[in-house]
This record gives sequence, structure tokens and C-alpha cells, in this order.
Amino acid sequence: MSTSSSPVLISPSDLAARLSDPRLRILDVRWTVAAPDGRADYLAGHVPGATYVDLDAELSDHSITGRGRHPLPTAAQLQAHARSWGLDDGDPVVVYDAWGGQAAARAWWLLRAAGIEDVRLLDGGWPAWVAAGLPVETAARQPDLGSVEISSLEGMPTLDGDAIAALAHAGDGHVLDARAGARYRGEEEPLDPVAGHVPGAVSAPTAENLTAAGGFRPATELQERFASLGADTGQVAVYCGSGVTATHQIAALAIAGIDAALYPGSWSEWSSTPGRPVATGPEPG
Repeated sequence: MSTSSSPVLISPSDLAARLSDPRLRILDVRWTVAAPDGRADYLAGHVPGATYVDLDAELSDHSITGRGRHPLPTAAQLQAHARSWGLDDGDPVVVYDAWGGQAAARAWWLLRAAGIEDVRLLDGGWPAWVAAGLPVETAARQPDLGSVEISSLEGMPTLDGDAIAALAHAGDGHVLDARAGARYRGEEEPLDPVAGHVPGAVSAPTAENLTAAGGFRPATELQERFASLGADTGQVAVYCGSGVTATHQIAALAIAGIDAALYPGSWSEWSSTPGRPVATGPEPG
């Protein structure tokens, strides 16, 4: 399945109209680097019927070492968690956060990788839902155990560090760095051991996928953005700090009609691997 041919977003009004669907599963993935535990925010108010998802505990496997700060879970781990969210085969899923979708996209990407086709990001997330004056629930939801089958996470492409290094210098390859520009340039690095970027990668901050209101920019604007970065042709891959916000970039690329691979370990893996070259400054290098 091509992600660029599958719907990526759902508006608050369209989600509100579907709340009565008994098969609909809504996942609240409120998380940021500064506030990784979003449960208190979830309990203070969430979309009716939403189940809280812990990005660190349920969308990552921290038992793995050497693969960055947020290694991907295994298919078996994701299946167990998805069943705890009440997910059955064929259920439609909506995911959201309060960070422009930059955390919820991790759930979107993983479920698409698991072969679940009807997964959508709530455009604008929780702030857009509240701004629209839509219903709010405070009671925690713990759905009945689901029965979804997840046998692999091969439904979305990934690349390892060696493949990223080769693609960054390929004539028809494009590697996008989704971190903030200051981290790309090596001016600051608050989380990882080395500042800078993968040589040959192009700076493409995830935040620039969004409007001032926090929703995704229209498809035509995203197409123009990625064309200006040279990422509208050839093979495209994305990395960020630890493989979380890069999935938001992949969602934006999908809205623009472009398929892209994820480097799951991202800069946290690259910068911790002895011998990996590092570039600094505004140019790819």
C-alpha cells in the first residue's frame, strides 16, 4: 500500500460526526520531549471515547540498545498494546496529540506499518477539537481487549544508518533532517552526544509542515515545500532526533503525494555510532 494514496487526516468536525461508530478507536498520544507523560492532560480532558497511549512505554522498545532513544517496538509488542487499546482487525483508528500531530504521527506510522490502513491524524489535534467547541470527556477509557493480528511492521519502509549514508550522497536520493534548524546546523544539541547532521542531509524542520494554528498546511503548499527541497523526485528518507517527529514529516510527505522511508534510530543512533561522519553549518555538506 502506498501511504500517499491513503487518507492521512480527519478534521475535528468529521471525527465528531463519527463518534457514534462502535468500531472507531481513538488514541490520545499526548507527549513531548519536555513532558513525556501526558496522562494527566488526558484525564483533564480528551476526545470522547479516546484511550490514552504512552509513547515511551507502548510505541517504543527501550530494552533495545544502540538503536537510538526511541527504538521501534516489535510486531508482537505492538500487537499486545493495540489489543489493550481495544483494536480489532478492520477497525478505523484516529490518533491525536496536543503538539500538531508530531507525537501522534508515531502511532499513525506504526499502525500503518502494521498493515492497518484506516488510520488518520486528527488535524490540529486536541487544540483544534477544543477550539471547535466539541464535546470533552474526563473519564479514563479502558476498552475491552481487542483481537487485532499484527505479524510484521513491514508495511512502511525503513532504512538503517548505512543505507541513509548511501542515499544522502546518491544522485537521485534525498535525506531530510526533520529537527529544528539550530540542531541541524550544530549550534545546539540538547539531547544527543554530538551536534550536527548526517552529511548530505537537507534541513527540513517538521514544524514547517504546520500552519500557525497547528494544523497541516494544504497539500499544494506541502508539495511546493518538498519540491523546493528537491524531495519531489527519487527516493526520500527522513530522520529526526529519535524517530518520533520524523514520522510527522512522513505524514506530511504522504499528504503531498510522496512516499518516504524512516530512519528509526535517527540522529540519536547516528551520533552514538563510532565512525559516523558529522556535518555542521547550513549546507548539507
